[in-house]
Amino acid sequence: MIDNLFTAGGVCGILILSIPAHAYSIYVSNEKDNTLSVIDSENLEVVETIEIGQRPRGLTLSDDNNLLYVCTSDDNHVEVLDLDSHKVVNTLPSGPDPELMALGPDGKLLYIANEDDNLVTVVDLETNSMTTQIPVGIEPEGMGVSPDGKWLVNTSETTNMAHFINLENLEVEHNVLVDTRPRVAQFSPDGSEVWVSAEIGGTISVINVDTKEITTKIKFEVAGLQPEEIQPVGLKFSASGERVFAALGPSSRVAVIDAVNYEVIKYLLVGQRVWNLDFSPDGKYVFTTNGISNDVSVIDTEKLRVIKSIKVGRLPWGIVVRP
Repeated sequence: MIDNLFTAGGVCGILILSIPAHAYSIYVSNEKDNTLSVIDSENLEVVETIEIGQRPRGLTLSDDNNLLYVCTSDDNHVEVLDLDSHKVVNTLPSGPDPELMALGPDGKLLYIANEDDNLVTVVDLETNSMTTQIPVGIEPEGMGVSPDGKWLVNTSETTNMAHFINLENLEVEHNVLVDTRPRVAQFSPDGSEVWVSAEIGGTISVINVDTKEITTKIKFEVAGLQPEEIQPVGLKFSASGERVFAALGPSSRVAVIDAVNYEVIKYLLVGQRVWNLDFSPDGKYVFTTNGISNDVSVIDTEKLRVIKSIKVGRLPWGIVVRP
């Protein structure tokens, strides 16, 4: 057992945390420092800082969890980090300003959103070469692959659409109009729905994958905050698919949503300007990147409360947990 001092929204306290049964590592991209922070799950502290390319944002693990792909946006490529040596071992062509990406169903193709040229770039990871580019809407960002490997959903921030790309022919087959400035697309574990966050619209659209129609829109209200302060960005389903944790940007809140009835269970106060999040392998914790307070909040998913704040680099953006 270890004692920890945590701070969330100016509230301080001491909590006793149990050491995880199985150790894992948490990787955080620090957009302004051009670094990755490595957090050890045994003590929930930064144990290493890795220099990386310019303006790192989106992070994705390889299928075997041995490599980390890093969108280094201002270098206009993706850097490949070996997670045993913590050395960059390769760079991948990505097109200009890569932001988010998704691994294909067989782990051989990487799909990358290029914010500046309205394309999704497809990279063959066996040859480290670009195979094709798919035209999408203006300012593409979100990238979600369906569990059955049939669909890639890309969001375009300015066109305000979710584009359904057929991964067999690599063509856009359906466009769904969502609310203003969509950021992230996440499929439910059973593949029946894809959830799309709209940062400026302040909503999450739930899209039926079979019909390609919006079945519901989830809205948020936080006492004491103006609607424009509540800006959904990062989304993550629990393994069971019963809950979704949604980062609400400058509101400094994470919404816990019942994914069956689409109701908000609770709002959790985290660090300032919460961007993205990821689960621990056992699902007991959610870790969030907080861009303005330069920290990671640790959420206990059973008790639904923030239990610790971990200082990282400047403007933490992306986060991924390596089992």
